[in-house]
Amino acid sequence: MTASSEPSQARQRVLDRIALACGAAGRDAASASLLAVSKLQTSDKIRALYAAGHRAFGENYVQEAVQKVDELGDLQDIEWHLIGPLQSNKTRDIASRMAWVHSIDRLKIAERLSRQRGDALPALNVCVQVNISGESSKSGVLPPDALELCEAVAALPNIRLRGLMGMPEPGISEFATGQQFMALRDLFSTLQARHPSVDTLSMGMSDDLDIAIACGSTMVRVGTALFGARPSR
Repeated sequence: MTASSEPSQARQRVLDRIALACGAAGRDAASASLLAVSKLQTSDKIRALYAAGHRAFGENYVQEAVQKVDELGDLQDIEWHLIGPLQSNKTRDIASRMAWVHSIDRLKIAERLSRQRGDALPALNVCVQVNISGESSKSGVLPPDALELCEAVAALPNIRLRGLMGMPEPGISEFATGQQFMALRDLFSTLQARHPSVDTLSMGMSDDLDIAIACGSTMVRVGTALFGARPSR
């Protein structure tokens, strides 16, 4: 296996797994997209996966994301997603560089992104992050408050509400994981009934993407299976 073929083969293995999970759930394989989680990976590895045909990449840390967007600015059709927490004092750099932000958990963050995005760029796609596990250490709006936040976000200019994002509690059973995913899916269904243009349910990672797809995920976030072991920060 040559070095240049590795990213292509790794990507195809993950796409095959997604297709298999979709088939088991009675869904079309195209109904769940793949977001490559590139946090802590080098720009060279991102370029290699890009050369293999991938375009959507997710970053967790603002400073690292800004650096990579600037370094890889020659890749014109690359699509950058921020999937990690966003503090209000760091919204400006994200507003001007990202295509997506998955981690809206406060109206203040959305309002700042809306103002700082401006009219010259396409609307910023956003998801409201929901703390479906109820862990105090995890970001996200609590489920009872999620729809109210979504309504406020949807009314803002220069951003476009696309859906919801969530992560289950780690280390729990597959059944419990599925319950948490289904709770988010139910919120998503209610949101779609109010806003038919909402189309994205961002849930599922390497360990649980099969369960997430069975529960209705439309976008899974995968890192190690694409890039190999992640270096420590």
